[in-house]
Amino acid sequence: MSEKKSFALRIDSETMKAIEKWAADEFRSVNGQIEWMLNNSLKTAKRLKKQQKDIPDK
Repeated sequence: MSEKKSFALRIDSETMKAIEKWAADEFRSVNGQIEWMLNNSLKTAKRLKKQQKDIPDK
């Protein structure tokens, strides 16, 4: 698996609440949910340069 990079993210409270609920519904951490959302969006937009190990769907 590739190296992970940390960064700060500012997000409004309503969006964060929605992500927290979605993560709980999917039995993921908030961080894992955000990673899944980003990876899924990149795959949909065909923006990934190479096939990465998928974060499992629930």
